[in-house]
Amino acid sequence: MTLLTYLRRKLGLTGTKLGCAEGGCGACTVMLSRYQTHTQQLLHYAVNACLAPLCSLHLVAVTTVEGIGSVARKLHPVQERIARSHGSQCGFCTPGIVMSMYALLRNNATPKMADVEEAFHGNLCRCTGYRPILEGYKTFTTLMFRIFNVNCVFVSVQESPSLFNAADFAPFDPTQEIIFPPELMSLTKGQGSASLRFHGDRATWLQPASLDEFLRLKWKHPDARVVVGNTEVGIEVKFKNMVYPVILAPAFIPELNAVTHTEDGVVFGAACTLSHMGAVLRQEVETRPPHQTQVFLAVLEQLRWFAGLQIRNVAAVGGNIMTASPISDLNPVFMAAGCRLTLMDRDGSRVVRMDEGFFCGYRKTSVRPQEVLLSIEIPYSKKTQFVSAFKQSPRREDDISTVTAAMSVTFAPGTAVVEDLRLSYGGMAAVTALAGKTAARLLGRRWGEELLQDACSSLAEEMTLDPSAPGGMVTYRRTLTLSLFYKFYLTVLHKLREQAVPSDCLSAAEVYHPETPSGVQIYQVNTVVLDDVVGRPMMHLSALKQATGEAVYCDDVPLYENELYLALVTSSKAHAHILSIDSSVAEAMPGVACCVFAEDIPGSNAVGPITYDETVLADGQVTCVGHIIVTENSPTKKVLKLASILNICSQSFYQPIRTIESGDLEAGFKQADHILEGEMHIGGQEHFYLETNVTLAVPKGEDGEMELFVSTQSASKTQLLVAKVLGVPANRVVVRVKRMGGGFGGKETRTTVLSTVVAVAANKPVRCMLDRDEDMLVTGGRHPFYGKYKVGFLNSGKVVALDVSYYSNAGNSMDLSLSIVERALFHMENSYSVANVRGRGFVCRTNLPSNTAFRGFGGPQGMMVTESWMTDVAQSLGRPAEEVRRLNLYVEGESTPYNQILDQLTLDRCWDQCLQRSGYQQRRAAADLYNRQNRWTKRGLAIVPTKFGISFTAAFLNQAGALVHIYTDGSVLLTHGGTEMGQGLHTKMVQVASRVLGIPCSKIHISETSTNTVPNTSPTAASASSDLNGAAVVNACQTLLQRLAPYKTLNPKGSWEDWVKAAYFDRVNLSANGFYKTPDLGYSFDTNSGRAFNYFTYGVACSEVEIDCLTGAHKNLSTTIVMDVGHSLNPAIDIGQVEGAFMQGLGLFTLEELHYSPRGVLLTRGPGSYKIPAFGDIPTQLTVSLLRDAPNDKAIFASKAVGEPPLFLAASVFYAIKDAISAARVESGVSGPFRLDSPASAERIRTACCDRFTKLVQ
Repeated sequence: MTLLTYLRRKLGLTGTKLGCAEGGCGACTVMLSRYQTHTQQLLHYAVNACLAPLCSLHLVAVTTVEGIGSVARKLHPVQERIARSHGSQCGFCTPGIVMSMYALLRNNATPKMADVEEAFHGNLCRCTGYRPILEGYKTFTTLMFRIFNVNCVFVSVQESPSLFNAADFAPFDPTQEIIFPPELMSLTKGQGSASLRFHGDRATWLQPASLDEFLRLKWKHPDARVVVGNTEVGIEVKFKNMVYPVILAPAFIPELNAVTHTEDGVVFGAACTLSHMGAVLRQEVETRPPHQTQVFLAVLEQLRWFAGLQIRNVAAVGGNIMTASPISDLNPVFMAAGCRLTLMDRDGSRVVRMDEGFFCGYRKTSVRPQEVLLSIEIPYSKKTQFVSAFKQSPRREDDISTVTAAMSVTFAPGTAVVEDLRLSYGGMAAVTALAGKTAARLLGRRWGEELLQDACSSLAEEMTLDPSAPGGMVTYRRTLTLSLFYKFYLTVLHKLREQAVPSDCLSAAEVYHPETPSGVQIYQVNTVVLDDVVGRPMMHLSALKQATGEAVYCDDVPLYENELYLALVTSSKAHAHILSIDSSVAEAMPGVACCVFAEDIPGSNAVGPITYDETVLADGQVTCVGHIIVTENSPTKKVLKLASILNICSQSFYQPIRTIESGDLEAGFKQADHILEGEMHIGGQEHFYLETNVTLAVPKGEDGEMELFVSTQSASKTQLLVAKVLGVPANRVVVRVKRMGGGFGGKETRTTVLSTVVAVAANKPVRCMLDRDEDMLVTGGRHPFYGKYKVGFLNSGKVVALDVSYYSNAGNSMDLSLSIVERALFHMENSYSVANVRGRGFVCRTNLPSNTAFRGFGGPQGMMVTESWMTDVAQSLGRPAEEVRRLNLYVEGESTPYNQILDQLTLDRCWDQCLQRSGYQQRRAAADLYNRQNRWTKRGLAIVPTKFGISFTAAFLNQAGALVHIYTDGSVLLTHGGTEMGQGLHTKMVQVASRVLGIPCSKIHISETSTNTVPNTSPTAASASSDLNGAAVVNACQTLLQRLAPYKTLNPKGSWEDWVKAAYFDRVNLSANGFYKTPDLGYSFDTNSGRAFNYFTYGVACSEVEIDCLTGAHKNLSTTIVMDVGHSLNPAIDIGQVEGAFMQGLGLFTLEELHYSPRGVLLTRGPGSYKIPAFGDIPTQLTVSLLRDAPNDKAIFASKAVGEPPLFLAASVFYAIKDAISAARVESGVSGPFRLDSPASAERIRTACCDRFTKLVQ
């Protein structure tokens, strides 16, 4: 049992969240405290509770988020500051982030900003964009005052004060923290080391007290797994179904934790944690001569990016060696340095060197079964020795290496002649490999250009990979072996000082050190009425509860008596007939109540959000890997017999094929001076909401009634489909949604995949929360798009004709795919006026899990292709891209291809302000100068607009309801049809009601969204929820005000409570329904007429990046966003939405990649393999400005929708990368348009920067 399971299920402490179960997201972070007898000091450290075995925590104090503060009792400053700085949106990640910061402060009460950033390497957030979290926690650091000065420089106080006032924060007093339990200290001192033995059904945990006992146990159990931090075995047991009957846990044996200094180096016991090793090596670097610490610096460089801090705090150096991972970050350093290992068994010890013979096969070493690794000696470097380490991965923070390398060269004293050379690579073979042949060829050679040429040629021959090598990216990985050696070559050449490194190559040898990000937020202050909360940066209503762990999510609902847990059995085939299902083994297992099959469904097995083309449970055949076949109440593998059949044939499109055509396409192309054609692929994206899909179904015992607690954006759709599969009317089903831990569209329709099967299985209360890997496998994500275009344009750059086709990968069912491709067509011209257009949209059927809604809903894919051809036009003409974009921008009164006239257009204002605020021209000049001065790093800029239509494109969904109760004490209960997923909808609705009713927000409460209060609700989607539900709330509140008006007239000086009581005693109804429908909507594809959208949200972003042409890595230097959100209802929430959407778009366009096997199995099923942006991916300078004086007369209180529109602005980073690549290609004599697919991964960037190294491996 893990600590997380124990906390949540045994103790009911649900503040600690389950996000991934693999230590990759940080949602489960807690603090452990242990008294160390050898140092007589307390050790506090953050860990992942999802990986911490309960039996490893003897004599350890565990502090959870509930233990440091609460809303009812007293908030801890760490909790208060993240909430009041607007750093908590959905809140599911918040407790983990709070505990990471808390653990840091327990060890260092005045940390540097770099310490804060390091503390969050193991934490992810999908909502906020990270900036407000760092801003709030900067107040604990020594940088606090400097940061405030930075904000004051850029922002006039009159225009927009800070979104929060740090002076209001409770002071932090480190002397008032919880003490270590005296009982534990006494026990620790009294017991010393004691042997422990825990017996379970499948494993025995043995914790020896001494080295002798450990050696005896290893001799007795040679196949036993040795566990210290459980960071490897925990993953194997959870995800690979590995069973280890005997586990040895020697974590507290003194000899295995000892650190000793010898004449040759530092010896670390094998159980020393990576954090401890790093601290010791940093001390050595500070105190020893630089020439002795070259190896230490190389180790520290790798540790900087090794997993998250929670992992490093428990993972042992010995475990890293003995797992023998071929992509280990540290093993190449140990091999290049020739580290010595001490091995021991019952009969004695031996010393071996980490060389080419140590790793003898995939995940195998030369250590004998009865032996244990006692220690590793990391040597001091010599005076003429130079050592460097490199790691290239898709994301810098907490990511698995693509290629990792360590290189050591020793020169003959006083010369540049190579005396010894060791080149060690990870990720280039089944083991960590030494490039022995290359090294041998270079011995005795002088370090210079000739050596470089021979080395690269030799490495290209020696470091080869089979085209089908695991991990793919073969050409990229081979290129990296050369690129990383070249970096090493330049680094050593610079240090030798025998010959000057060309100035334009110096940046290639620089070691990356991130700058502390800074942010500026600019908004228009509401100064009309002091008591009016609308337009003010009010904190998210649940933020404090989320920061203390008191906010209740679906799986936090206490267990019911006799509750069962449902597990899914899914298809391992992409397309197959089910011949038979044998469930006898599963049903015979202890604890399994029953299995549920398609024939057990009392109602209909046919479901789907629009078209009923899906099944609750597979019946006869499966159409994707992850198709649900059976459910049962034990997570046990089932025996399923499936017969493969042919995949769906090509040309398999869902109908209809949509077309929008405007103008005369043929005439447009005849008018054009130039015509170009191109294509682009945009990859899919996983929603990665921190809270996975979860449903709790409770049968009520009569009339077929059932109550469901669901994490869904679509309560009414869930109600209808559950009723359908149960064979009861919808009035027997109540769906309740308190809050979601993120949604982003992923919980609009795909939640019913789970809620329907849970409802079918629920003869008694049944719960299911999907594991992260299950959720990613089953629920689908953003549609991958392939776009083909033909564009005609004039010499001036004016585009006069466009013919574009979009192909969308729908997956194995229709879901919302037609609406998504329709929205892509509605955005095919983005913000540009093109007189002659034809757009066609094809929805492709494939044997993958059905793709679905995702923030932007096809709009980003449509606009991404637009910006591709716009960039091509500029490059083909040799004109600046910003000039061509500006030339083609819409102007007021022009018509879209779907014949909607644009009024209240603010694109030009957004564009001009973005240019001015970003200092675009100065940045462009500086980037051009930088590019002339640097060969191997290049900078790029791009400025990109967006025009996003607001409304559901299905007109009937543009409606909303609200229900408002006023109680006799004056308190107000507000319910509306929208759901809260972190976007602050409930907060905005309370603000709206507060303004209309004229009462403080403290008198208004929203409990939940439920189908028995507001019926027939539309999904919380399309960015329209504030518009729709806000208008419905106004309608209900105005009705109540009219009823209260006579009593206000009679008693004008009375209080709100006086008027309410007077009305009650006069038998006036103090409850009112509200309703709203958006007027004048309804577009027809057949006639290309009617209003598709109520209005448009506009924005412009300018981004600058720097790419490393040798590795493909990039840095996000700056982003300036100007967003037209009308009169913001809540600037703090709206700026949070802009930043969060931007960072999600940054992931879509530069980082996140879904990988499938040839048989349709999703390979990226968790944070270990699927990388969303982390804290370190924020632009170093991020400015968000909400456009002033831009009221919108078509939405509530002149506001505009904000949830989805900003996401596409992250394309400015993609096209800045493309701009930088163009500069690199010019160096190689290549110019003009080129294809760059999305995301702009490190692999794609490196490959596009064609140079002499790429040519060597082609």
